[in-house]
Amino acid sequence: MARPRTFDEERALDAAMREFWEKGYEATSTQDLCVATGLGRSSIYNTFSSKHDLFIRALDRYMNGMTAAQLAVLEDEGRSVVGRLWTLFDVVIDTEFERRVEGRSIGCLTVNTTVELASRDPKAAAMLGRDLERRLAALRVAIEVGQRGGEISSARDADSLAKFLNAVIGGMRVSAQGGADRADLEGIAATAMDALV
Repeated sequence: MARPRTFDEERALDAAMREFWEKGYEATSTQDLCVATGLGRSSIYNTFSSKHDLFIRALDRYMNGMTAAQLAVLEDEGRSVVGRLWTLFDVVIDTEFERRVEGRSIGCLTVNTTVELASRDPKAAAMLGRDLERRLAALRVAIEVGQRGGEISSARDADSLAKFLNAVIGGMRVSAQGGADRADLEGIAATAMDALV
């Protein structure tokens, strides 16, 4: 008979997520995961099958939480569309400064994984693609509402503007990893908003 688990799987998954987030998939060793989670190798492999399986579950957990927070902002009908977009930028900037190691942001696990694995890991690439579509769809809907209501004056189509904003946010996250300060990121956000209104 198998012994019951004596650890909190969700807590272990969060610890592993943070480790992958800080170091990346390839640079995170099984020993790093053991130290971060407090689990032995056998517990990790018995629970998560492989390092890759653990990573996929951690990435899924990250994307669900981060994307849900962004969608909540974009779908908040109690705010103007311009207000929603400013709030989205504020959330992005705040999260970059909440998660810093040695004076630099650890960035976004989604962006980091896109750069590191999307071209060679089909499972991660498919997950990233689905997550991107969710975020782009929410941006498109908000932009269309803003265009119809006159808040967004850009004549570009909502799809192009959604992709532009997504690229700006990704660039802001990479800039924060490179050491950009809050004023730099706020300036990037303001420039992006100028292009819309």
